[in-house]
Amino acid sequence: MTIRPESAALEQASACDAATPSASRLPRTARELFDALPPLPGLRQEVIEGNLIVSPMGSPEQGWIAMDLCEALLPLRKERGWRAAVSTVSICIEGSHDSATPDYVLSPPDCRRWGEYELLSSHLFLVAEVVSRSSVHRDHHEKREIYAQGGVPVYLLIDSIAEQPTATVFSAIKDGAYSTTTKVAMGTPLYLPKPIDFELDTSIFKA
Repeated sequence: MTIRPESAALEQASACDAATPSASRLPRTARELFDALPPLPGLRQEVIEGNLIVSPMGSPEQGWIAMDLCEALLPLRKERGWRAAVSTVSICIEGSHDSATPDYVLSPPDCRRWGEYELLSSHLFLVAEVVSRSSVHRDHHEKREIYAQGGVPVYLLIDSIAEQPTATVFSAIKDGAYSTTTKVAMGTPLYLPKPIDFELDTSIFKA
């Protein structure tokens, strides 16, 4: 479900400003509405390109793939003292203040935050998304754009539902966009560039 900031509900709220004493506290943007929402168990709440998106947390297959990635990078993470999270940590995109909850996040232990719960995007090492039927366009296009604009150095995209499953890494940000893209067929080794500097065996994602 996507709620756009120009929706009729928000327009109606603005029109009632003069008549409603508490109207000054009503959310006026998707980000403000996101901040006002209570926890919604089983749902992922994100602000992508100024739109509030509420979606299911994902299929078991998505969770398994994210955990496979987590386990593959565990030795590296322990060696360097890094932190990781699977589908539980939100990140704030610097600049736009969009908010995303990647399927996997790799960060330093002292990663800077926006508020109490969100990690700042430019201080991360890597985010990864596992494509689902409902997130194909969002993961391939919208999230690639906001992660680059927010300074995330490495974006890993795992698409196991494509007709020909692939894993893609985006890196080397230039002018707010990733300038380097490396895509491999699932099962082929994929190099994750610095600051990760690790060759990932993508055969772990094959069913």
